[in-house]
Amino acid sequence: MESWKLKMENDQKYSQLSTIHSQFSIKMVTVNNIVKAYNKGEVKAVNDVSFEVSKGELFGLIGADGAGKTSIFRILTTLLLPDSGTASVNGFDVVKDYKTIRKNVGYMPGKFSLYQDLSVEENLNFFATVFNTTVAENYDLVKDIYVQLEPFKTRRAGKLSGGMKQKLALCCALIHRPTVLFLDEPTTGVDVVSRKEFWEMLKSLKQQGITILVSTPYMDEATLCEHIALIQNGSIMSIDTPYNIIKKFPDTLFAVRADNMGRLQNALRNNPQIKSCFSFGDFHHVTMENGKLRMENLVTSLKNDGFNDLEIKEITPTIEDCFMNLMDNK
Repeated sequence: MESWKLKMENDQKYSQLSTIHSQFSIKMVTVNNIVKAYNKGEVKAVNDVSFEVSKGELFGLIGADGAGKTSIFRILTTLLLPDSGTASVNGFDVVKDYKTIRKNVGYMPGKFSLYQDLSVEENLNFFATVFNTTVAENYDLVKDIYVQLEPFKTRRAGKLSGGMKQKLALCCALIHRPTVLFLDEPTTGVDVVSRKEFWEMLKSLKQQGITILVSTPYMDEATLCEHIALIQNGSIMSIDTPYNIIKKFPDTLFAVRADNMGRLQNALRNNPQIKSCFSFGDFHHVTMENGKLRMENLVTSLKNDGFNDLEIKEITPTIEDCFMNLMDNK
């Protein structure tokens, strides 16, 4: 418990410093009222989205598949034209200055898109040549990542494991020393160890002054970012530091479990005094309507309904709890 309190206190201090820093720092990415629709306007993938990313910041775009994350990244990397609104990267307009932006950003798409038949070494040399540079010139930037790939440098990219493909794609996105790095769901489909290693790499890159935008459907990765935007159905529901988003959670949150979790969920959702109930692992996370239902009364009510092995405890919300609450009240 003490370690959790210390973490929250440290997050609070960081959040305050981060807010002050963002007010005075250079904006590397600016998005103003961007709209993008498909199927002749029937599907609005990006709906009036606005946000800013400061120089050297690690910014997360958090949302499920189909939320609009990839469309936003493709607009910011000049691969897709917005229907309306404006956006700039490092001060350059994504429509007017697309050639300049392409020279100065790195983009790692969600799907592995390197040349499968080329070796690790050949892919890296190819992308360095495309950007009129060499691997040797920027080796210091990718060294910590490439040393893990070096034993497989002659192996074809298509024969690499998921984690190794991820590392190679990151090296290729960095080899021209970009000022801004866009990573679209970089940890999707890789194991837990590779995910952790990848985020450690991002922390190291951030220390070298690179501005990083990463999208992810994994809510637990949100707390690894300095600022996050929670996005659903093309619209941003909240933008802030992870600590501040959690702090804004409007209700007291309880975790509830019993011997029959399926029946328990139905009972909770049919209780008029329960405001919300969502499944989270071994527990259901529950909020009360206007705080009317006391915990001991809920225990009594559930026991009367025949539930055994009841456990109810007050908990601190996670980013996923905040996301579900924002969706529920949208």
